[in-house]
Amino acid sequence: MKEARFEQARHLGLSGRAALVVGGGEGIGRATALALAENGAAVAVLDCERERAERVALEVEARGVRALAIGADVLDEAQVRRGLGEANSAFGGLDAVIDIVGGSSWGSLLEIDEATWERDFALNLKQHWYVARAAAQGWIEAGRPGAYCAVGSISGLFSSAQHGAYGAAKAGLLALVRTAAEEWWPHGIRVNAVVPGAVRTPRIEAGWSDGSVPRPDAETLERMALPEDVAGSILFLVSDWARKVTGQFLVVDGGSTTKFPYTTS
Repeated sequence: MKEARFEQARHLGLSGRAALVVGGGEGIGRATALALAENGAAVAVLDCERERAERVALEVEARGVRALAIGADVLDEAQVRRGLGEANSAFGGLDAVIDIVGGSSWGSLLEIDEATWERDFALNLKQHWYVARAAAQGWIEAGRPGAYCAVGSISGLFSSAQHGAYGAAKAGLLALVRTAAEEWWPHGIRVNAVVPGAVRTPRIEAGWSDGSVPRPDAETLERMALPEDVAGSILFLVSDWARKVTGQFLVVDGGSTTKFPYTTS
C-alpha cells in the first residue's frame, strides 16, 4: 500500500500539544499518531498489543517529538483509566484524545448470535463511553479544555446489511457524541466524530489477499480512503481550526453517500 505523507503544518496549533491515540498501533490509528507528530504534538499510542504501540511510538519519536507506548484492553474500564493516567502523567496533561478502535462481525440479523452482538456493541460503543468519560473527567478535574474525536462509520448513518450489530453500535456512537458534546461544552470540551466509508487499511488489504474480505469493484476502490485521509480530518477536528466545532460528524467517504442510487442511463 502506497502511503501518503503530511507536510509540516504547525499552523494548526498542535505544536507543543499532547494527544492520546487509542488504537494507535496500526491503520488509521498509526496514520493519526504520525500526522500529530508531524504537526509538533507529543503522542501517546495506546493499543491492545503493546508491541504495535511501541513500534509506532518509535516512528513518532523519529519525527522529533515525545512519545509513549501503552498496552491496554479498552474493553476493560480499569485498563482504560490506567492508560489515560499514564498518558496524563507522562505529558503533564492531554489536549486531545482520539479513539480509533472498532471492528465488525458479519452475518444477517437472523444469523448473528447474542455473544457476537454484545461483542460488537462493546467494541464500537461501550468502550468509547469508557474512554470519553475518563478523558472528560480528567479535563474537568484539571480545569482545562480538551478535544475528543471518535471514529464512526457510514454504517451508522445508513443501513448496514450483513453487519447489523456494527451499524447499530456506530449509530449509537454518533448519538453518544452529540450528547457528550452538549453535556461537556460548558467545561471547554469539544466532542466530534470522523465518519469514514471504506478505508484501505493493511487489515483490509490482508483480507483481500486471503479471500476473507471481498475485493471491491473499480469504482468503490477509487472512492476508498487511505488511513492518512481519515487522519487529516481527525487532525482538523482536534486542532485550533475547529475550536468552535463540537457535536459534529465529518464524513470521509470519497462521495460514496452522495451518489444517486438509481441508474441514469
